[in-house]
Amino acid sequence: MSIVYIVSAPSGSGKSTLVAELLKMVRNLDFSISYTTRPPRGREQNRKEYFFVSRDEFEAMIAAGEFLEHADVFGNYYGTARRFLREAEARGHDLLLDIDVQGASQIMQAIPDAVSIFILPPDWETLERRLRSRGLDSEAVIRRRLDTARREIENYSKYDYILVNNLLEQSTDELKDIVLAERLRRSGTEPSVEEAQRMATAQACRLDRARERVQPILASFRRKESVKEVSGERV
Repeated sequence: MSIVYIVSAPSGSGKSTLVAELLKMVRNLDFSISYTTRPPRGREQNRKEYFFVSRDEFEAMIAAGEFLEHADVFGNYYGTARRFLREAEARGHDLLLDIDVQGASQIMQAIPDAVSIFILPPDWETLERRLRSRGLDSEAVIRRRLDTARREIENYSKYDYILVNNLLEQSTDELKDIVLAERLRRSGTEPSVEEAQRMATAQACRLDRARERVQPILASFRRKESVKEVSGERV
């Protein structure tokens, strides 16, 4: 059976970069390209970053039961087609899903043994800086993404692993170790010294071990929300 890995994160947390690096480093790991009704951004290409389809096409796929999960995010549909899991299983590969909190919840219900990983920014200020540096969104969209991020990170406790993306190289290695450690754990084989170290690194990212590291991050988002409420600013 294929292992399904779910990766979620607030927009701007560096998830796409981490996933791209992971796919270069781990063999036999397929990536599910999501379908969306939103228009392409920048240099995005159809069938590479997303399958870009019309709303009518997407809703026809929903009616036909072609999605493992789907959600409406900022007025646009996003979804994961079932065929990617079938194709991965046929090749004997595992499957990586890059999906939001709504979609992840659906996958967790449909595939209870899926491995879920939530990626967090180091704090609110870093996330805001990353969103602004991309130069892709208007001020209104940035503010909306920050507000959505505050709500999304409150769901961190639903995930198996928590990864704080502060240093790219370190975070990439941790993500790789989580994926490989899960493969090893499910294989039931005795780990080598190197594999045991990898499993220890992954274990340190487990939810029960990561709660203490998460609290200052949550606090930075809550402080910002409190400032907005006092000033009367609404996002």
